Amino acid sequence: MTAATEKAPVVRTLLRMRTREGCEAEFEQSWRRAAAEISKVPGNLRQELVRDADDPRTFLITSDWVDRAAVDAFGRSSAREALTEALRELREDASRSTYELLHTVDGGQPAEDDAPPHVRIDISTRVEEGQEEAFEAAYAKTTAALHGTPGLIREELLKEIGAPRYHIFAEWESEQDFITWVDDPSHADQSAALIRWLSVEFNRQHYEIRHRPADPGGGSAEPTTRPHVRIDISTRVDEGEEEAFEAAYAKTTAALRGTPGLIREELLKEIGAPRYHIFAEWESEQDFITWVDDPSHADQSAALIRWLSVEFSRQHFEIRYRPVDADGGSWPLPAAAAGSPDPKPVVAAAPVPAPRVSAPVEQVPVPSAPVQEFVEVPGAQHAAAPVPVPAPPRTVSGDVEVLVAGAGPAGLTHALELARRGIAVRVVDKRAQAATQADKAIGIHCRTMEIWEDQGIVAEAMDAGIWLHGQTVFVNGKQTHQVDWAGLDELPYAHLGLPQYDTERLLTAKLLAHGVAVERGVELVGFSQDDDGVTAQLRLPSGVSETTRAQYLVGCDGAHSVVRAGLGLDFEGGVSMFPQLFMLGDVDVDWEMPPGHLVRWVRIEEDGAFTGMLVCVPLKGRNRYRIATLAPEPLQKTIGSGVVPPGFWQEYTPPTLADIQAAIDDVGPAGTTASNLRWSSIFRVKHGIVDRYREGRVFVAGDAAHLHPPAGGQGMNTGIQDAWNLGWKLALAVRGLAAPGLLDSYDAERRPAGKAIVDRAVAIAFTDEMDMEDEKAQFLLEMQMTMNYAGSPLVGEVTDGEGFAGGPQPGHRAPDVQGLRRFGVAHDLRLFDLTRGTHATLLLHAGAGAGEEDLAALEKLAASVRQSTQGQVHPYLIAAPDATVPPLVDLPVVRDTQGGFAAAYGVPGTGTAAYLVRPDGHVGLRTRVVTDAVLREHLSGVFAG
Repeated sequence: MTAATEKAPVVRTLLRMRTREGCEAEFEQSWRRAAAEISKVPGNLRQELVRDADDPRTFLITSDWVDRAAVDAFGRSSAREALTEALRELREDASRSTYELLHTVDGGQPAEDDAPPHVRIDISTRVEEGQEEAFEAAYAKTTAALHGTPGLIREELLKEIGAPRYHIFAEWESEQDFITWVDDPSHADQSAALIRWLSVEFNRQHYEIRHRPADPGGGSAEPTTRPHVRIDISTRVDEGEEEAFEAAYAKTTAALRGTPGLIREELLKEIGAPRYHIFAEWESEQDFITWVDDPSHADQSAALIRWLSVEFSRQHFEIRYRPVDADGGSWPLPAAAAGSPDPKPVVAAAPVPAPRVSAPVEQVPVPSAPVQEFVEVPGAQHAAAPVPVPAPPRTVSGDVEVLVAGAGPAGLTHALELARRGIAVRVVDKRAQAATQADKAIGIHCRTMEIWEDQGIVAEAMDAGIWLHGQTVFVNGKQTHQVDWAGLDELPYAHLGLPQYDTERLLTAKLLAHGVAVERGVELVGFSQDDDGVTAQLRLPSGVSETTRAQYLVGCDGAHSVVRAGLGLDFEGGVSMFPQLFMLGDVDVDWEMPPGHLVRWVRIEEDGAFTGMLVCVPLKGRNRYRIATLAPEPLQKTIGSGVVPPGFWQEYTPPTLADIQAAIDDVGPAGTTASNLRWSSIFRVKHGIVDRYREGRVFVAGDAAHLHPPAGGQGMNTGIQDAWNLGWKLALAVRGLAAPGLLDSYDAERRPAGKAIVDRAVAIAFTDEMDMEDEKAQFLLEMQMTMNYAGSPLVGEVTDGEGFAGGPQPGHRAPDVQGLRRFGVAHDLRLFDLTRGTHATLLLHAGAGAGEEDLAALEKLAASVRQSTQGQVHPYLIAAPDATVPPLVDLPVVRDTQGGFAAAYGVPGTGTAAYLVRPDGHVGLRTRVVTDAVLREHLSGVFAG
């Protein structure tokens, strides 16, 4: 490593340019000519052109200079204008940054001209003032640990001049090399020194290197030897098209002859089913991906596009055993690298690039494929299994209005909201059985408890769970925080501890009570959509293929979402992963801690490094806890290598009681003993959020849309909120009662909320989690009680000169109020008694000064609103204790006898005001100008006119 700080720092300029469409090649040539001249300018050391791997029209021009003076001199010179004029004419926009070059780490050589381009990975993070020296020292430590990493050629550390942001610029032989390293938990020790910064906030961008002048030094990382792979591409071929399809396949195979990395392939057809499989063997998965990503192969696959562009699915396999071919041919299988685990299957549903030319189908004889092989999903036992013969497919159509994929908490919540509104909903889940053991998410947030009250399952949840009403935190063995929220009056419900399998059990039972049974063992394998609906392909437990039709599809199918993949949704900034390996265990612990308290031990070194954690959540039972902790080093080294999927590992032996005990001994209180291990697992933490939640008639929610660190059940509760938000909107759309932009508000409201929750969960994951001075405000934030949609286009406010004296703002949660009275009812009412249900609620308030004419106008307004929304809005008059109210026919009257509503909602003592509370319990509109015109303008954005 060369430290640039030993002398005057080298300065690097980064110029980002986006070319006009179709000018990419001309831009590269113009840059080469300009770069050749700029290289002659005094002070210029080096130049590089990089292309964005995800946007081929975006380029990054890098120039190194001996110092800032050289950069400034060139910037003021007439030569700069002449040399950059050609580039300026080809671009749409540009931005420029200048950095000091702090460190350069050299490794291998740049790629040869005939090899695939190397890639650049730019990882940037914010470093607060005063932490620069510590960060640079941590980076130097990390680069030493990274020496010899396969595929890593070199990297360097940059800092933005005048800004607290660092960039780690790393060059890799391929993007796959980088992804392999990221997904390998054994690299945790290498990057541990930087985790205190990268776990809080970072961005990542990938580039493809298109051209580079000759660069001295280095060697190249040796390639690893891997087993060949099988790619299975399957598609539906309707009756009568089989001969044309097989002829098109034969034409395609002729065009593919000689493709680098392709060994052989064959065409299979499911017996008794209209589905074909193209089984292709490649030397490596990367060879296949390279071919797919190359647009020049469009002509090769053009004959098949008419089928593959409509619907197809893809699965990757590793070949573990093959008998000798009868015809004497052989392709030797490379042995797996020593110590490497079985790779996991990769399922994708990416579209095939469209062909440039549509050629007529040529009738060509189809060669036979007599080769018999044993092919299995990686990670399975290496024994041949009989191939099941699928039964004939079936087609289902008719009254399915919404298809929900996934029966976790988000999918069940969404289906329940639709069923409560009379929507014909179908729920499928590929799991053959409901979960009965794994704890997963435990914490039920206060806001979720309010939702469950509305849905009618809160009593059962309280009976099955345990109250989590406090938290105790220890840092380096010393207690630093202890808070208790028992008796917090403004919360209708406290924080509940309930294992996720119980959450799913309660929601499933309530859904069944509404006439909808979850179809288990039914897997969504593909879908397509048009202007009128969605066509989905399902695989039933018997192996039968089924095609079904629905107006909408909602993907609640988890971290490995088929719906997300089918829509081509990208994680904003890429999906990120903590390098550490974690483990969970459900055990009894013989300590004396405050009942109902979450207990957290963390160890933080003097240099700020986070080196240990123990998070213990009480479960129902005596001294029973769900413990989450870092996996012990021996366990990490034993199984922590290779590509690791997010979530719970089923492929490896779970941790033992001794492993859990070792973690307690390492971080927890001395003398503590764990016993009665009921369940355990190992997992990785991936986090990210997709770039959009909706594409046409298809939506994603829950883990299909966002992945969270396991902090306080944020992922599950956020998914429930997604489903709660979308449910009432989609029901209106199915009924034809939704305004044109209503469904767009799902993404506009839930995605910013999801991003804020993911970002905060990541920021506090490696801390003591007490990051706000106002502990009560932090608790309400974590319980999602203060989560709001203030920036939504669906909410608003209209005021006169006086305005509101407090109360919930538009988009915020509408709080409950006690002490309301209604004639004929002997007990007090709550405001939630009025808002509970599938409707929106119009709360019309009349103060003491409201006259008889004012109240008559409110009654007329209520009738108008009820009629214009076809009964979807229920109006109530909330009258002040001393307001004079004449007999009303079309407007139910509730007395605010204790003034609780006026205080909580900030309404004036005189005159009138109105709140429109949406079906999800958030304020849609509040207004002091209570007129038909004001209400109609707001309602026109929600309901069809």
